[in-house]
Amino acid sequence: MERLEGRVAIVTGSGGIGAASAIRLAAEGARVVIGDIDVEGAEVVVRAIEAKGGVAIALPLDIGDEESIVAFITAVRARYSRLDVLHNNAAATGTAQMGRDMAITMMKADIWDTAFRVNTRGTMLMIKHAIPLMLEGGGGSIINTSSGAALRGDLYGPAYAASKAAINCLTMYVATQYGKQGIRCNVVSPGLVATQNVKDNLPPEQLDRIETHKLTPYLGAPEDIAAAVAYLASDDARFVTAQVHVVDGGIIDHMPYFAEVYGEFTATPGQRIA
Repeated sequence: MERLEGRVAIVTGSGGIGAASAIRLAAEGARVVIGDIDVEGAEVVVRAIEAKGGVAIALPLDIGDEESIVAFITAVRARYSRLDVLHNNAAATGTAQMGRDMAITMMKADIWDTAFRVNTRGTMLMIKHAIPLMLEGGGGSIINTSSGAALRGDLYGPAYAASKAAINCLTMYVATQYGKQGIRCNVVSPGLVATQNVKDNLPPEQLDRIETHKLTPYLGAPEDIAAAVAYLASDDARFVTAQVHVVDGGIIDHMPYFAEVYGEFTATPGQRIA
C-alpha cells in the first residue's frame, strides 16, 4: 500500500522506533526527512530506505534548541515546499538521563529540567514551527510519541513520565486549536518495546518478566509502533484526532500482581501453569 504517496513526512530521532517509522512511512510512499542530532545514525536509516526504493534525507536537528528546529524546518521548506506528516519521536532517553531519573526525594532539578526541555518543550517547538508549513498545504497529521509510563504510576522515571504526560495534554490542545484548519494531532503511546537499546540495557531475565505480563505472546517491536504511526499519518485515520493510541501489548490493562500470585492461565478456564 502507498497510502502516503506524494506526501512529505518528518521523523525526529533515528534510533529504534524512529528508524522503524521512517522506513514504514517511506514504504507507504512518503518522502521522509529524518532529523537527529546524530546525523550519521540518521544517514544509516536513509540508506536502508533507499535500498528499498524509498526516498529519504537526513538533516541535523537538536530538539532542545529552538534555533536548530527553525533551521531544520526552513531546510524542509526549501527542499519540498510542503509538509504533510510530523512524527515527534526524539526524546532524552540516554543512560546519563534515565539512570538518574529515580525517586522524587532524590530527583536532581537538572534531570527534571532536561526531560521537560527536550521531551515536552522540544515537541511543542517542533509543532509550533511545522504547523505554518502544514497549513500552506491544507493541513496534515502530527503524531507525538508518548509512553505508557505517562498513563500509570511506577517506581522509576517520574521526570520522563511527567514530560510524556504533558505531551498527551499538548496533543489535545493542538488538535483543538488547529483541527478546523485541517490538522489532526494524535499520540502513539508505546509500552516497553524491544529496541536494540532496550536489549543492550535490560538483563534477559527482566525482559522475560516483562514479556510474561504482556497480554500478547511476545514483546513489541519498533515495527509495531511504526504501523500505528503510518495509520495515524494516513487518510485511513482522517476522522481520528486528539487521541492517545496505546500500543503496548495490553500490559497496562491488567494487574500484574495477581498474575504473579495466581500464575499464568491458558485459554482453558481454571488451567494453571506453574
